[in-house]
Amino acid sequence: MILSTMNDLQGYEVTEVLGEVFGITVRSRNVGSQLGAGFKSLVGGELRGMTKMLSDSRTEAQDRLMQAAQEKGGDAVLAMRFDASEFGAGQEICAYGTAVKIRRVDM
Repeated sequence: MILSTMNDLQGYEVTEVLGEVFGITVRSRNVGSQLGAGFKSLVGGELRGMTKMLSDSRTEAQDRLMQAAQEKGGDAVLAMRFDASEFGAGQEICAYGTAVKIRRVDM
């Protein structure tokens, strides 16, 4: 599965557009992470626990995006983007794009 933030892929031709696909994950912050973030905000610096949680969430959303594209019969996802929203003690990460079928073109 090829994921691309571009609208096309050099060396490939889009043979069929299968439609929009999404991969969503929603995570809540644990109490320890929230307390650590509160203390860290007093002195500044990276919130490593939060960084790891967001990185893991993006990876999970991306994996779900690829699975959704494969279920539609796609070979690639074009114009892939991430969107994030916060609510209370949680975060939603959505990876989205367009599932397509592609074929390699001789250059």
